[in-house]
Amino acid sequence: MSASNEPVPFEVYEAGVYLHGTKAQLAAGEMVTPGRSSNFEEGRVMNHVYFTATLDAATWGAELAAGEGRGRGRIYVVEPTGDFENDPNVTDKKFPGNPTHSFRSREPLRVVGELVDWVAHSSEKVLAMRAGLEALQQRGAAQIED
Repeated sequence: MSASNEPVPFEVYEAGVYLHGTKAQLAAGEMVTPGRSSNFEEGRVMNHVYFTATLDAATWGAELAAGEGRGRGRIYVVEPTGDFENDPNVTDKKFPGNPTHSFRSREPLRVVGELVDWVAHSSEKVLAMRAGLEALQQRGAAQIED
């Protein structure tokens, strides 16, 4: 597929729809809960669940998530079951005003469906993102505010 089919940064997928990218295999009705291992800090248990309204951010979540192998991740349509807030790891540190529409909650997310026809970022972009994250970790600058 061409790069022009890749998800567009900051573009809301569909008004009122939230997405969660992961390697986990889930079914409609299952809950994504806090208390799971971090995808970005080995050995860290997360206090929040993270989700987005953009396909681009959900795609990054699916592509970068920890889990079995480095195969294709999954993107789920989710609904928050409680209060949520802007994700400070993105909003405050990288993109003021939350153009990524990234959020977090201490309450579970209910899986309501799965997107199966999403287009991945190019392998070059994924490798560059992984290299950038690795560089941050080596400098000790990749800590998550959770």
